[in-house]
Amino acid sequence: MKREFFITADGSTSIHLPDWNEQYHSKHGAIQEAYHVFIEAGLKKFSDMSTLSILEIGFGTGLNAFITFLESEKRNLTIRYTGVEAFPLKAEVHKKLNYVTQLNAITSEAVFAKMHDCSWEKQVKISKKFTLTKREQDFKDISAISAFDLIYFDAFGARVQPELWTEQIFKIMFRTLKLNGILVTYSAKGSVRRAMLSAGFFVEKLPGPIGKREMLRAIKKIDIKP
Repeated sequence: MKREFFITADGSTSIHLPDWNEQYHSKHGAIQEAYHVFIEAGLKKFSDMSTLSILEIGFGTGLNAFITFLESEKRNLTIRYTGVEAFPLKAEVHKKLNYVTQLNAITSEAVFAKMHDCSWEKQVKISKKFTLTKREQDFKDISAISAFDLIYFDAFGARVQPELWTEQIFKIMFRTLKLNGILVTYSAKGSVRRAMLSAGFFVEKLPGPIGKREMLRAIKKIDIKP
């Protein structure tokens, strides 16, 4: 599939897929969207924890993993990060992404490169307290049970891949979360919210990032055995 790089409104890079008329991040700002949805509404809800396991649905450009690493360094967090991606980008794509400079994270440039260059299907030690496992896998094939505290659900939108936003997928997400685990996503579609509710989640509507009125946060309040 053809991919075109472009600069979003906050100066950070993203990728446009002309065949789908879809992009990896909001045109209003890749970095601002990532921080608002996944850090502010997700990671920071676990401020009382020193160790965290995170699953990302749609590893993509590695932006969410990188900003999570930066936050973990600030807060001295130990993080086990798993990124699932059905269609991985080539490793050298990181050379065309400007996240390191836009985030004023030059001292961590080697970390971002390592996140892209490291092997798939293996747990890799990115730093003393941050491990990364990248899996090339369809989301429906995730089989972990009660394994993660937090899910970043960052799949392509329901307009182009509606099969990724169904009750079936959110039942898998529910199963893979620990009790009181959280799933956050940029989407606020009514059909997505209903699918989450049907899967067993308690669902909150939150103010969205710039350019979006709302987003969703889903919480596993009860433990339904598979």
